[in-house]
Amino acid sequence: MEILAKIRQELLENSDEKTIISGQRFFKEQVQLYGVKTALVGQIAKKYFKLLPSSEKNQVFSLCEKLWQSSMLEESFIACNWSYQLHKEYTPQDFSIFEHWVNNYISNWASCDTLCNHTIGTLIEMYPDKIGDLKTWTNSFNRWVKRASAVSLVVPARKGRFLADIFDIAQILLHDPEDMVQKGYGWMLKEASRTHQEEVFQFVQKNKKTMPRTALRYAIEKMPQDLRQKAMVK
Repeated sequence: MEILAKIRQELLENSDEKTIISGQRFFKEQVQLYGVKTALVGQIAKKYFKLLPSSEKNQVFSLCEKLWQSSMLEESFIACNWSYQLHKEYTPQDFSIFEHWVNNYISNWASCDTLCNHTIGTLIEMYPDKIGDLKTWTNSFNRWVKRASAVSLVVPARKGRFLADIFDIAQILLHDPEDMVQKGYGWMLKEASRTHQEEVFQFVQKNKKTMPRTALRYAIEKMPQDLRQKAMVK
């Protein structure tokens, strides 16, 4: 039995109807679930990564492509896990592969954030020149691609990196009508505020008259109460 078939069999064996029902509650859109708890999915991903006949990057990415094509949430998590496991081997050219996944397979916030926070965010940290390509996603008609442009910088933002680019992306997405996009760039700003509190506060103050309240609340969440109160007053 080939390895993807074994993975799917194990996911089916661990499927639980209650987990499917409870999992669906986290999404506004319909998602396809086996109903396997996230921690167990992670264990399955690591187990089979070690059993791959080859850990050659392009071959692993090819398997990831097949996992993405299934549209099953748990399989997308395994694809994200495997692609991140190879992060030490990333090259700038890998951005186009990850961009393909974002454009063609992302259809919910969980798959989006798992891929972007780890796989794409790490590549951006390794090759900052790719931020220009990341910014082009802000002009997409696809809300998940726009969210991805922001959440790919969540981990770098937490480390204090790429502040000017973070503000560029937030400014472009500022008035986006989609709440998932608003929450995405608000989250990015929140993480940036950990090391650049004053700069993020000033950005919010400058834009708060038109900034959606959803994004604003996310952005100021980690700030002291006095700053939060000032930011909430239009």
